[in-house]
Amino acid sequence: MTQLSRRDGPRAAGWAVVGALLALCALLLPPMASARADTPLDLDSSGRITDTVGALGQRRHQVEAALDRLHAEHRMRLYVTYVRDFSGRDGHDWADATADRNGLGPRDVLLAVGTHVRRYAVSAATDSGFRQDQLSEVADTAIAPAVKGHDWAGAAIGAADGYRAVLRGERVRTPVVVPGNSDPGGGLVPGQGRVWLPTALAAGACLAGLYLCARRAGRRRAARRPPVIATSTPPGLARMAQPLTSLPELDAEAARNLVGTDDAVRTSAEELLFARAQLGVAVTRPFAEAVAYARGELADAFRLQQWLDDNPYEDEELRRHALDEICSRCTSANRRLDAESEAFDRLRAIRVNGAGILARAEAAAKALPRRLDAAEAALAVLVHRCVGSAIDTVARHPAEARDRLAFATAALAEARGALADRDADRAAISLRAAEAALSQARTLATAVLRRANELTGATARLSAALADAKAVSAPGGAADLDRRTARATEVLAEAEREMATGRYDPGVLLRRVEESAALLDAVSGMPPGRSEQRRRARLARAMPATRGEVAAARDFISTHRGAIGSRARTRLAEAERHLALAESLAGTAGPAALRETGEADSLARQARALAEHDVGSYGTPYDPATPRPTRALGGALLGGIILAGLLPASFGGGATRGRLAG
Repeated sequence: MTQLSRRDGPRAAGWAVVGALLALCALLLPPMASARADTPLDLDSSGRITDTVGALGQRRHQVEAALDRLHAEHRMRLYVTYVRDFSGRDGHDWADATADRNGLGPRDVLLAVGTHVRRYAVSAATDSGFRQDQLSEVADTAIAPAVKGHDWAGAAIGAADGYRAVLRGERVRTPVVVPGNSDPGGGLVPGQGRVWLPTALAAGACLAGLYLCARRAGRRRAARRPPVIATSTPPGLARMAQPLTSLPELDAEAARNLVGTDDAVRTSAEELLFARAQLGVAVTRPFAEAVAYARGELADAFRLQQWLDDNPYEDEELRRHALDEICSRCTSANRRLDAESEAFDRLRAIRVNGAGILARAEAAAKALPRRLDAAEAALAVLVHRCVGSAIDTVARHPAEARDRLAFATAALAEARGALADRDADRAAISLRAAEAALSQARTLATAVLRRANELTGATARLSAALADAKAVSAPGGAADLDRRTARATEVLAEAEREMATGRYDPGVLLRRVEESAALLDAVSGMPPGRSEQRRRARLARAMPATRGEVAAARDFISTHRGAIGSRARTRLAEAERHLALAESLAGTAGPAALRETGEADSLARQARALAEHDVGSYGTPYDPATPRPTRALGGALLGGIILAGLLPASFGGGATRGRLAG
């Protein structure tokens, strides 16, 4: 747009002086009571701390760390707000009104602190998971002493640590009080008229004179200066005119973020295990907290992506908001891991401790062939007992595990040579790659052994499930009811025939039998007590099978993550969430737990199918005839052990996980 403007116009100096006058008066005048009485307010959108009085000062980062610890460990969000007072209202009413105004949920707790009145209040939903006596214990033990001692930061830290202790089942501890300003935000000068009124009048007269002089001078300059034509759009309007990223592009960006963040979290969790084995649990706790935080953010992002997949026709603006939130969660997870990467390097000191790490890795490599032999022997037995569909998921695992072991052996030899040449950087790169390859080889071998145990257990559970299902008499009645019961009875007969052949898939048959048994139970008209007893028996049989499906999908994605996209990872994350929910409900809500178990089982099988499709579409398919060095390198790339450019992945987010080569 074209606009007419004058630089240094007559208004500029005048308004500058007026601004200075108003600013000085604002500083000199005492705070008015009506302006300082805080009504229920909007919480700060940039975080969980709203400090309207400057109570925290330089201790804000300590409070943020305490809130992050609570959320990372227990997915509980504590919001803290500091105000001067509660507008004459009861503190609890004020806190509840603020929580309602900001839409806080059952996993959110609000701590409101009035610094001038030295009072506090806690707002928690009735379904927050906290009992009233637990809230009172935290308030009396961890919050009240800090507020009484003007330790405003300590009140929030004590609350966060107290809720963590309650959720862990530990005793709430009294914090060490560090007294601060007794009335933060109380004003810059005393509120006495004899102090500020003469000063304000004198300053006002002085500035008014300056304003008049500046205005006359501005008019004289403006009369002599030609106008300036601005023919370009102002920068702010130019930014507003830029088109939004298209939804397909934003969708692709969210998918890339999910894959990259999931890779970073998995790699960081693996290297954390190596650090624990090297240094112990206590010294690695900060990094465990970082991984837990990143996992929580990533889980929230995956849940949003699953919602988008389940609701593809939602409003465009709603989808855009969800995709933006996915990218934001992934960014938060990566930043937390990136922030800890340098400290993690100092802790492990892989360049300095290379000889010790090499010795441990070589011992692990030496012990691994026996486990691979056991996995191959178990697989050979399964081939004779089960149909191919029962073992297809692990059929190639032993061969791939040996390829990972071959890669690790070569990397260890390279590391030993580098240490002999005193090349610490080259040794660190090779050691990190070897550790990851050995870990994946163990995972692949363990997956085979676990599958063998699962099929053995499923065979035993299948016999019990079939006997239970046949014990229910199928009623007669309406035509539709007769058709359904007839089909259920037919499924049971088919299962018996397949079992008689000697080679079958116990997991698939067990699933069919349990579905038929559930239908027969529903129409049998049996007493509620017996129906509940049978439902719990089905849950006890279904839970191990579901755990096996989730574990199988997890192992496959972890060891082939270089090829797997966001859809398989999303289904796996949701399967893990539903399984955890089912386990938490198993003792109290049988029907709900059974539904969650079925959902987890279905999502895990979807995740596995999608992952196998991604691997099948990735580069050259697995070929046993390929020379082992080439095949081993391909396996390392497929497993995400090494990144593009043959750099080893290490602890950290997207910005630091390939840093070892640097």
